[in-house]
Amino acid sequence: MNPPSDDAHLREEAIQSEQVFHGRLLDVRRDTVRLPTGDTAVREYVVHPGAVMVVPLLDDGRLVIERQFRYPVGRVMIEFPAGKLDPGESPLTCAVRELAEETGYRAREWARAGLHHNAIGYSNERIEVWFARGLSPGERLLDHGEFLDVQTATLDELLALAGRGELTDAKTLIGLMWLQNWQAGRWPLDWQAAA
Repeated sequence: MNPPSDDAHLREEAIQSEQVFHGRLLDVRRDTVRLPTGDTAVREYVVHPGAVMVVPLLDDGRLVIERQFRYPVGRVMIEFPAGKLDPGESPLTCAVRELAEETGYRAREWARAGLHHNAIGYSNERIEVWFARGLSPGERLLDHGEFLDVQTATLDELLALAGRGELTDAKTLIGLMWLQNWQAGRWPLDWQAAA
């Protein structure tokens, strides 16, 4: 599929922007936009600082996962380690920090897989996907008020959970897709030694 070279007939232009709410994590905006037809519309969305997600690979092929209660959906979710970027923090630095803080694992090698936008209808959040291997265990340093269990699972076990609707976290599903494509030789990864 070749995208058109000129997307002007699809673009919206901001006319006015209003900050509706600003909290510790979220910045909610309400913008008035000019549509391609010249009409106006309102767009409400969340400005997010960005995040990373880590696909941690153990030497025996198992994956490190977390189980964590997520208040907005009211249930314990199965996820790969992830977290938001701190101001001025590079995505790799964030990935290294989050893996160590949440799981205790440190990695010998890292590879950036890519980027995904998980909620384009209402947020500009972008999540960088990183792979980590050559893992060695260590002490966790959870944030105050953070509670999670660290476990391991095989790819087949995680795919079975996804197939049964028990693993529904979008970023983790994206990580599984990336892992399958990398293992099949379709999506290469450029591994680098940890700094």
